[in-house]
Amino acid sequence: MRVIICGAGQVGFGIAERLAAEKNDVSIIDTSAELIQGVRDTLDVRGFVGHGSHPEVLEAAGAQNADMIIAVTLHDEVNIVACEVAHALFDVPMKIARIRAQSYLQPHYQDLFAREHLPIDVIISPELEVGEMVLRRIALPGASDVVRFAEDKIAMVAIECLEDCPVVHTPLAQLSELFPDLPSTVVGITRGDTLFIPHSGDQLEPGDVAYVVTTREQVQRTLGLFGHEEEQATRIVIAGGGNVGLYVAKTIEQRQSRTKAKIIETVRERAVAVADQLRRTVVLHGSALDQKLLAQADIQDADLMVALTNNDQVNILSSVMAKRLGCKANLALINNPTYQDLTKSLDIDAYVNPGSVTISRVLQHVRRGRIRAVHSVQRGAAEIIEAEALETSPLVGAPLRDLDLPDGMRIGAIYREGQVIQPNGASRIKPKDRVVIFALADAVRHVEQMFRVSLEFF
Repeated sequence: MRVIICGAGQVGFGIAERLAAEKNDVSIIDTSAELIQGVRDTLDVRGFVGHGSHPEVLEAAGAQNADMIIAVTLHDEVNIVACEVAHALFDVPMKIARIRAQSYLQPHYQDLFAREHLPIDVIISPELEVGEMVLRRIALPGASDVVRFAEDKIAMVAIECLEDCPVVHTPLAQLSELFPDLPSTVVGITRGDTLFIPHSGDQLEPGDVAYVVTTREQVQRTLGLFGHEEEQATRIVIAGGGNVGLYVAKTIEQRQSRTKAKIIETVRERAVAVADQLRRTVVLHGSALDQKLLAQADIQDADLMVALTNNDQVNILSSVMAKRLGCKANLALINNPTYQDLTKSLDIDAYVNPGSVTISRVLQHVRRGRIRAVHSVQRGAAEIIEAEALETSPLVGAPLRDLDLPDGMRIGAIYREGQVIQPNGASRIKPKDRVVIFALADAVRHVEQMFRVSLEFF
């Protein structure tokens, strides 16, 4: 696939890295010569210095032959114009734009990005995506990652196995026998620096992170089985009143009437604007690194500190400080991968990577075949994929035990006519079933092939 990426920041670089590793023909554009030089030195892609919305720059990057343009610069208007130019002058088939300003995304303006107006095929709103990820983590404090599939009927949760975890040192096949009515399947395990697909005879060990696919109704029970019975936070302090912080606070007010939230915002004008949009949330003006202000926010009695500022260092330090002052748990927004590796040693309970959330949304549309959703795991080491089975798919018809599936993938659930089916050796996949699969990076291509339309079908 020939792809042009506008924007070489963390998100653009991350997308380029993933696509280049999969042998796609990638060109990346940015106004920063330094960023482009870094891309050229690091990745097997072509780099161009210039504005991604300028026709001559897009032409130099190969827009006339491109299959897709992904505009993820920091400026919404540049992303919009880049897609418009790619459509009008070069007829690029797929156009994806990152749009951050919520005013563009109001429901009554939904026709704005229609083909006859601003022809953008996919709008990605990082604030909304990250906000929903944060809310899922708040709702399930025992999970280190949470993703939903199949109209929210299926969930994938990443769960750390603690020393007293009830299911450690037990073969996975035996777990199915002990809990026959629990539709949960362990599809992947991270042990140390290694991520692998487990077999039925494998056992979980303390310190492992298990990736478990289950139904929405059984998530809490699954977490309990793994020894995680943390209560949901009802007293929350949010550091940062930006778009993500405001969205999280607003949604908490709408969905969780028992939860009391407080926001700390450094910019006075923004604090006033946020306070005007909230009904029950207390807004405090000042720094989340100010111990006196944290005490004023009753951090010592809080269940959870959620650090959502635009500064990784502030998020990390305020999270650490909150726990030192008595807060029970913390959750931080962290962009820099280097900092993410330090979270355990810094006593940070959980973090959300905004770049990974955006990259996952882009991959959903890059993947070939009937792919409905994609979530990237461990910085691209694996993907959770939801795909629709076609009549021509090699998965259809035969019992799963008879299929020659690659070693690097495991089926976690089958969704058929509103019902979730836990797969076993005798299960058969039917056309139009939606299948949730955990696939290591090397096996993603095999998954794509299984869900593509065969030419022999026509």
